[in-house]
Amino acid sequence: MTIGVPKEIKIGETRVSMTPSLCRRCIALGGEVLVEKSAGTVAGFTDTEYREAGATLMSSASKIWAAADMILKVKEPLPAEYVRLRKGQTLFTYLHLAAGPELTKILLQKGILGIAYETVEGSDGSFPLLKPMSQIAGRLAIQVGAYFLQSQHGGSGVLLGGIPGTLPGHVVVVGAGNSGAHAVQMAVGMGARVTVLDLDTRKLEALDMEYRGRAVTLMSNPANLEHTIADADLLIGAVLIPAAKAPIVVSRKMVARMRPGSVIVDIAIDQGGCIESIRPTSHEEPVYAESGVIHYAVPNMPALVGRTSTLGLTQATEPYVAQIVQKGLADALADNRGLAKGVNTQDGRITCEAVAKALRGER
Repeated sequence: MTIGVPKEIKIGETRVSMTPSLCRRCIALGGEVLVEKSAGTVAGFTDTEYREAGATLMSSASKIWAAADMILKVKEPLPAEYVRLRKGQTLFTYLHLAAGPELTKILLQKGILGIAYETVEGSDGSFPLLKPMSQIAGRLAIQVGAYFLQSQHGGSGVLLGGIPGTLPGHVVVVGAGNSGAHAVQMAVGMGARVTVLDLDTRKLEALDMEYRGRAVTLMSNPANLEHTIADADLLIGAVLIPAAKAPIVVSRKMVARMRPGSVIVDIAIDQGGCIESIRPTSHEEPVYAESGVIHYAVPNMPALVGRTSTLGLTQATEPYVAQIVQKGLADALADNRGLAKGVNTQDGRITCEAVAKALRGER
């Protein structure tokens, strides 16, 4: 099998889908790896390291797309890459098709076997390839939010941890999954007042036990959301249903009641976002203001820490990539039900029910 590793072209993207270590393993298992020159440079991996690991360095992405049986990426293909997709090719990456009807259409037209990182399941029903980026996004959300709360960025000038004699900033986290839990951890560590809301009492109980009163846990309902969001200095949207479009749980009316200069970070933007007033932003233009509130919604937020994100992602993908190389794609999918759950498109059909349901709603 020939695996292609093109350089990511999304604005501000710094991650790479394969490290030299994973490259070495794939080649030892009998695979061939094509890596675009400088694909890993920003993440700290040199062309020399890839060459020494046995990869073939390619001068252009188009040559890689044309030659590879499977394209291994970090982010979903962008419109400029659609023409490079080869009929019947395999694509293994984050796809987030519930929020990408145009990409879905292209994958179906070209008969692409699209395996989405975010729907690959572990034996315990978890999502092991989604987990590391959710953890990073959750932690970064507090870091980013604290930055944009600073006065020179138009923020309210609130220090999340406060100082003795002043009230700490109030962080409200909506959603207590992986990303939300890590946002809570960072916010508590910074000394902020923290409120976390979720529909799952088990998640709230776990956070209550862990933080023993340092974080307030509330059921996520309209009354609790309205009350807590109105008092938030930093609101984190972390409601995510794997493969499905994120539900809107925070209305424009709630946002309008926030204090001027407050900040919103919506981690769920890859799946459309869970805040009504949100729209995707980029690393070049990360924020915009609506109702006097700063909104941050960069879909590839983990690219802010490309080295850590690449290592976290590739250590999660490695067992699956190695299995595909060793057994061949058909046998790997037959033998690993969790990997097979990652298949979102095949032979011109949508094979993931959550994606199909979300896109039916688009029409």
